[in-house]
Amino acid sequence: EYLATGSWSGLIKLWSLPNCNPVATLGGHVGRIGAVAFSPQGCNEENVACLASCDSDGVVNMWSMSSTRRVAELPGHNCRVARLGYHPSGRFIATACFDHSWRLWDLESTTEILHQEGHSGPVYSVAFQNDGSLLATVGLDSYCRLWDLRTGRPVSFLEGHLMSVLCCDFAPDGYHLGTGSEDHSCKIWDLRQHKCIYTIPAHEKMVPFCKFAGTPTNSVFLTASYDHTAKIWSHKGWM
Repeated sequence: EYLATGSWSGLIKLWSLPNCNPVATLGGHVGRIGAVAFSPQGCNEENVACLASCDSDGVVNMWSMSSTRRVAELPGHNCRVARLGYHPSGRFIATACFDHSWRLWDLESTTEILHQEGHSGPVYSVAFQNDGSLLATVGLDSYCRLWDLRTGRPVSFLEGHLMSVLCCDFAPDGYHLGTGSEDHSCKIWDLRQHKCIYTIPAHEKMVPFCKFAGTPTNSVFLTASYDHTAKIWSHKGWM
């Protein structure tokens, strides 16, 4: 029912759908907001956090939609948190941090349960596999890593982009991954083979957003770029 937007002013705004009328303004951040995300479990209970946000000061806030107020903060980050993402169960959140690490948080106790390093530069984005067993992280070191959340250990290392990797997302089939980079390209990776199977010369400037949509047998890949365009790519050769 809502669309949430975050700004470098530190404000979050909620908009009603489908008409995009303003509903509320949330003002719990001072730093520039990097990401906002709704819980996949929805917002059905009063005073229960179902929206998360992060900013350039390392603040991660949890919000209730019933009262549009901050109900919790995830402490511990000492520098910019670029992106965050909900686990499919809605119980956990992963945060991507500029201290070269990512963290996994239990939202029931608001405690950190994993703090992992592995990138040689800031971690810029995270994405969960559909069943929640794997996490992908990408960073300004130009690499993508896959992590087994049952053990917390890295299971794959994907290299091929020439510059910083800014976004990633799992396909609905669970074994393809899309990434977007500062090198203007997107790549599609086959995780069974641990290699890139398509390189899409997608845009004329960096690609900070990518997302799969659809079903395991019929999906599309969406990208947005600093070249002022958004594109939708189909599976047959990703053209």
